[in-house]
Amino acid sequence: MKTFIKVLKKVLCGAGTILAVILTVLASLICFSIEWMFNTWSNLTMDELLFHLTAPLEGTNEGMIKEYFSLCVAPTVLLLLFMLILFCAWRGKKKYYAVICAGIVVSLAVTGTTVRSAWNNLDVGEYVEAQKTDSDFIEANYVNPADVEITFPEKKRNLIYIFLESMEITYADKENGGGFDENTIVELTRIAQENEDFSGNQSYLNGGYSMPGSTWTMAGMFAQTSGLPLDISISGNDMDTQNSFFPGVLTLGDILEDAGYSQTLLIGSDAVFGGRKLYFTEHGNYDICDYYYAVEKGQIPADYRVWWGYEDKRLFKFAKERAMELAEQNEPFNLTILTVDTHFEDGYPCELCQDTFGDNVYANVMACSSNQVDEFIKWLQQQEFYENTTVVLMGDHPTMDSNFCENVDEDYVRRVYTAYINPVIEAQTETERSYTTLDSFPTTLAALGIEIENDRLGLGTNLFSKTQTLTERFGIDTVRKELSKKSEFMIKLANIDKNTKDLMIREGRLPVADVSVDAYQYETGSLPVSVTNIRNMQNDIASVMLAVWTNEDQSDLQWIEMGEIEEECYYINVNVSNFNYKEGEYYIQGYVVDSLGEQYQIGEAVGIVN
Repeated sequence: MKTFIKVLKKVLCGAGTILAVILTVLASLICFSIEWMFNTWSNLTMDELLFHLTAPLEGTNEGMIKEYFSLCVAPTVLLLLFMLILFCAWRGKKKYYAVICAGIVVSLAVTGTTVRSAWNNLDVGEYVEAQKTDSDFIEANYVNPADVEITFPEKKRNLIYIFLESMEITYADKENGGGFDENTIVELTRIAQENEDFSGNQSYLNGGYSMPGSTWTMAGMFAQTSGLPLDISISGNDMDTQNSFFPGVLTLGDILEDAGYSQTLLIGSDAVFGGRKLYFTEHGNYDICDYYYAVEKGQIPADYRVWWGYEDKRLFKFAKERAMELAEQNEPFNLTILTVDTHFEDGYPCELCQDTFGDNVYANVMACSSNQVDEFIKWLQQQEFYENTTVVLMGDHPTMDSNFCENVDEDYVRRVYTAYINPVIEAQTETERSYTTLDSFPTTLAALGIEIENDRLGLGTNLFSKTQTLTERFGIDTVRKELSKKSEFMIKLANIDKNTKDLMIREGRLPVADVSVDAYQYETGSLPVSVTNIRNMQNDIASVMLAVWTNEDQSDLQWIEMGEIEEECYYINVNVSNFNYKEGEYYIQGYVVDSLGEQYQIGEAVGIVN
């Protein structure tokens, strides 16, 4: 009996030690992660949190990932080592059980307190309740452009639409309606005051509210060109896994395409990210000129990459070149541009940036962006085509930078920057308008001299008219609250396919692996192929196969079983003699067969024999 009790004590001691270590590590990681999260994203909401948690890592700023590891993972590892040393030092002593219990209790208390604080700060309860409540607000107030009479002027105007990354009127000084003591966007402030931002007859800057479903880049671009929030049943950045992007919705791009416009999307990052390429290709047949386009055309070296692709200094250079090309065409054009240097965290200070604001890097980047936009606008105004061109400047969403606006008065209402330059129409009211970025859709068309029946499209209102916006009619709080709720109407419009291969892989519902081909081995007449990092397997692996062919019609397709050289690492030399030593491309697809006999394609590659 004594032996049994002794063994039981050892088992309980070991189990308690393991539990204490696990809980301590989890508590530390959760605590550090939540603190980092709130420090990284200011005014974080549940919508934004879910967006960041579900967004794919491809295209993400590497600096942010490194920061997370240094501020969250590294301290957790150090604390783990400390706990192991502490337990080893106390092991065998009378108070060891007290140390274990203390570790467990403190870990649970810290975790509970931290999670509770985050729960309250994010209003999780209210968010969950809103998601359980279906709202018909969007359906009741949506004006389908397909049902509206839209009349173009005899001479169609060109459009240059510039999405200014994270640009707010907040960055101006208080004297001009901003939130700072010193103006960080002097040129943009002047541009808005000299043109139209719907501030009426007062000099304060006015901007659009960013509603739920429009607070990240793709959502902001979608909202401003469709009049709808990006309210869907998957993460906003998972739209790049879809084969369609709101196929039943008529957008700005669709309307201009039908009117014969030539359309271009110019961005310095990967257009595929977040479904941008899909959206602008499907809605308006835009020519996509992104980072990879610039590499392909030799505009930048193949190995050149800074920040998210290439910087705005190059973007505006390419924009000038593209605008001149488009102006030579017979048809009107829409040149849509997205800047990137002002993306959080702290932006990208290029060689044009000055240290006007000392060590406040983000302020320096904002000032630099303001100056670059101003220079571009002045260049446009000197071109012959400018007389028949309207320019729209709008922030895509408020900044997600953690601390740039931390000293702004809590009562200050943050709105995105807005300026309509050289519109063909004047505002019909001298009073300040209350509006959202959704209103940009019909307002942009009206700025081109296009007449819109009843002045409303989507959820947006033509701000040049006297027609009330939804925020003027219902109040900003009501609109925000209703757009936060679940909308079956939007889910139906989105027509999301949750069983696309890419989405299933991203969500871990389909196996995937890394398939790679090494250089052709002349001595042995073979192509070395490896399959590694097999993941998302629900059952054991029975075998791994390769499908190899050289003819486009796969008439010479051969199946080859691979051998496992180490755990879940498969390798084989594809014998080129089986293909009569044919030169050229060898198409290779990897497949896995699980223990239930199900076969899945897990990757592909191309080998070269020459």
